[in-house]
Amino acid sequence: MKPWVAKFIVGLPDFIFKPVSRSIVRGLIKKHANLTIEGLEDIMGTEGPIIFIGNHLSNADGLLAYYILEEHFDPYFIAGEKLDGDTMTSIGMRLVKNVKIKPNSADKEALKSIISKAKDGNNIVIFPEGTRSRTGQMIEAKKGITLIARMSKAKVIPFAIVGSENLMPINKDGNMGAEKFCDADVTIKFGKPVEVPKREKDEDRGAYEEKVLTTYMKSIANMLPEEYRGYYK
Repeated sequence: MKPWVAKFIVGLPDFIFKPVSRSIVRGLIKKHANLTIEGLEDIMGTEGPIIFIGNHLSNADGLLAYYILEEHFDPYFIAGEKLDGDTMTSIGMRLVKNVKIKPNSADKEALKSIISKAKDGNNIVIFPEGTRSRTGQMIEAKKGITLIARMSKAKVIPFAIVGSENLMPINKDGNMGAEKFCDADVTIKFGKPVEVPKREKDEDRGAYEEKVLTTYMKSIANMLPEEYRGYYK
């Protein structure tokens, strides 16, 4: 999509913007992604609130999750504030329900908002690594997901993405506005709700939280090909 077209779309009023942008996103995914979805039927009857957690390879990941989950789960997306600064990514930010979070910081207000929305019964999509992997391999996750899940008592369902790094490759110069859809095979696999280990009687809180975080991330990694697992191999 040409930048001037994206800028025009962002400037549309909501009642026009929503259907137009939804149609564009769905059209781009159908045109460029040879998409395989696995495991979705197994979670369709799961009662919320649900926190969906996935690995992060591309700016297309949130749009793919929206494309798959909107109809049945209508989730909020947790996204970095910087995505508002680019015309192309701001289309996605305006299209989906979202909570903006400051990257690389303990954004307490954002965390409160996320927990509150989950407690109110809303479903959430989070990429716990906090940023896109530049190698395709998983990187170490941020700890916020364990707090959100514990405080909201939401179920955590993992999903694993393969191929989105080719669907919308990361621009090497950091210019997100230059990123575009390319033809690619993409597979997204959903797992069952994660069962976390119980805390041992004398177990340190920090050590336990780290164990829970690893359990969450391994639930994603175990659905990925080995070359994608990275930190959680």
